[in-house]
Amino acid sequence: MNPGTRDCRAFGRRVPPEMVSELADVSALLAAPEQLRRRLAAEGHALLRGVLDEGEVMAARGAVFDRLHEVGEIGAPARDGIATGASRRRGLAGDLGRFWKSVVDMPALRQVTNGPRLGRVMEAVWGEPACGMDYLFLRAGAPGSATGLHYDFPFFTRSTRRMYTVWVPIGPVPVTEGPLVVIEGSRDFDDLLDHLRGFDIALDDTRKAEVSHDPVAFAGERGCRLLTADFEPGDILVFDMFTLHGSLDNHSPAGRVRLSCDVRYQPAADPLDPRYFGPDPGGTFGGGYGDLNGAKPLDEPWHRR
Repeated sequence: MNPGTRDCRAFGRRVPPEMVSELADVSALLAAPEQLRRRLAAEGHALLRGVLDEGEVMAARGAVFDRLHEVGEIGAPARDGIATGASRRRGLAGDLGRFWKSVVDMPALRQVTNGPRLGRVMEAVWGEPACGMDYLFLRAGAPGSATGLHYDFPFFTRSTRRMYTVWVPIGPVPVTEGPLVVIEGSRDFDDLLDHLRGFDIALDDTRKAEVSHDPVAFAGERGCRLLTADFEPGDILVFDMFTLHGSLDNHSPAGRVRLSCDVRYQPAADPLDPRYFGPDPGGTFGGGYGDLNGAKPLDEPWHRR
């Protein structure tokens, strides 16, 4: 079903149906990796459905929600992922960064993000051995949350520019729960791309990475559409550093938390950025997992993330 016929919302308002289109499922191209690589080079993104093990994805979802249930943020049963609107995370966990690292490092989640199935997919994408970053961007988006439009280039290309983001929905993420959106044609926005070249966000505080917090207004100005889908467990979206993306609003009628994870994959032969690899990586700004919005309790005042 075209997501434009569903209740997609962004920046607190309904997205006009004509401004939304379905991401194309190109998973069949995994049988022809050269064609997949050509498509990624041309389009910048690829939706691959059913490439991960659904059981492993749902096990990871259950493990994360169990931890959030323990700190009072997810109601019972935890597998339903319904936000309570409360939290005991600060009192029980103490160091929020260490707590979030303990969640991110759970074997069930790592089996999905850094396990052999995704590794094989990304080797096909790169056409050579690939490795995923140890530092994960796990996002538990409570109702009302969203992510502003941005490019990944300023964050992850210090050691190599050969980098893909893999967005992994940890369980089903329908359009009502705020899935990722790609801005159509954004790899051709030269006025924005010229701004990125030579931009390392950790070294240059005079520029901002976020392009817009209002994707509908932005798409209207550019005459393009928001590309998204209803995602199922096992799906992934691969995109490059010059693909503008963000998310829809999570306005789940049930109050369900949207769970997803970003993991970056690069050719294994390329230099590894020590900020993101190793047993205790410091992340973009050196503060470890404490720098991430995911480390903050779900009941804290919402900000776009």
